[in-house]
Amino acid sequence: MIQDNCIFCKIANGKISSTKIYEDDEFLAFNDINPAAPVHVLVTPKKHIETLSHTTESDAPLLGRMVSLVSRLAKDLGVAYTGGDTGFRTVINTGPGGGQEVYHIHAHLLAGARPWKRMG
Repeated sequence: MIQDNCIFCKIANGKISSTKIYEDDEFLAFNDINPAAPVHVLVTPKKHIETLSHTTESDAPLLGRMVSLVSRLAKDLGVAYTGGDTGFRTVINTGPGGGQEVYHIHAHLLAGARPWKRMG
């Protein structure tokens, strides 16, 4: 289900341009317009789900595929964990207290310089 007033739904429908990294029938991944790290990709399902708190058991397969896609994209972008100090961070902000700015579920894939080192 697509929401007319959702910026990520508009991006998925091609109404707003983005720098796409990946797209298939279920997901879209694109560069964040205000990156917090050298690699900052947003991975979002095309199905509109407002927050992680709005998911149900029936969304488990979709969420599993989303996390698998994050892993695959990290590998494709050359930032996957391969030992030593390599790796990336995955974040799903939920609600205002969790720092969510766009109310369409999405995962952040962040890698490179680590402005988040102070975080747990």
